Amino acid sequence: MEYLLDPLILIQTIGLIGVFIVVFVESGLFFGFFFPGDSLLFTAGLLASQGYFSIAALMIGCALAAILGGLLGYEFGKRVGPTLFSREDSFFFHRKHVVSANLFYERHGKKAIILARFVPIARTFAPILGGVGKMHYRDFFLFNIIGAVIWVLLLCGFGYYLGALVPNAEQYALPIALAIIFVSFLPSIIKMIRTRVNRS
Repeated sequence: MEYLLDPLILIQTIGLIGVFIVVFVESGLFFGFFFPGDSLLFTAGLLASQGYFSIAALMIGCALAAILGGLLGYEFGKRVGPTLFSREDSFFFHRKHVVSANLFYERHGKKAIILARFVPIARTFAPILGGVGKMHYRDFFLFNIIGAVIWVLLLCGFGYYLGALVPNAEQYALPIALAIIFVSFLPSIIKMIRTRVNRS
């Protein structure tokens, strides 16, 4: 659990290739929703600023991994279809996540593929639901690339910039990563509170 809470330890353990694999899995495999994608990219960018690895290699590799993960998720959703909604809950799968992501997808339409990159859980299931809803492949392909590239450039770039600006920035990686995770989940928390208030 410590590896998931502290992206610095996670990256130092799995290395650059491991970061690519995590981004790939979180971007389209239904059991990848628990990976800390946002904080992982930020911390990887921060470490790149300290010379751990090349920022160009990091950005290109993560963008490709996110794009390919999204494409795999789309194909999975297209083939599995509605049966995904009747699947029994398990350790790696919870139907409520699919339902929540589906509402997000229905609310935002095609642009959900881009917006979901910045929303935990929705990031994993949006490509799958694009396939379930048989979104035109050319549209999905385009939005998937745009979303993946923007997501990677912003978060890795922010981490790299902060790391270059602040001495020994890696010491602050965990609190900043936790703050990023909190901000990522904030819209969902606000929505949940509003729903409970309205029910009351």
